[in-house]
Amino acid sequence: MINLSNSKYLSSDNIGMASSTLCLVHCILTPFIFIAQACAASCCAEAPAWWRAIDLIFLIISFTAVYFSAKSSSKAWIKVSLYITFIVFFILMANEHTHTLPITRYPMYIAAGILAGLHFYNRRFSACPNNCCPN
Repeated sequence: MINLSNSKYLSSDNIGMASSTLCLVHCILTPFIFIAQACAASCCAEAPAWWRAIDLIFLIISFTAVYFSAKSSSKAWIKVSLYITFIVFFILMANEHTHTLPITRYPMYIAAGILAGLHFYNRRFSACPNNCCPN
């Protein structure tokens, strides 16, 4: 298993920033990709299942990055913020798939952006060098 807390370039914060940013791009581009393509006779208003399954992959990568980033952070508020933002993002993503509440996609975009920003802040200002954090 790869230790995400010790590598300089393969850090959990770098993976978290990349995952959150790619997820945001994926979410924003999805409507344009499927509106622009020619639809079949049944008219595909929704993205195919395999495309929507990418959301699950992003959630798994994001949770792993949040877990390791929080574990290696020296600031308690960053740890709490990472987990709260991920939980909000997870709930919004689940709502996107189930359509339980009539919420636009913008809060999901904002949560993904905040998650990327928290990873950036943690990498830059509060990540413990050499796993020195007691928590």
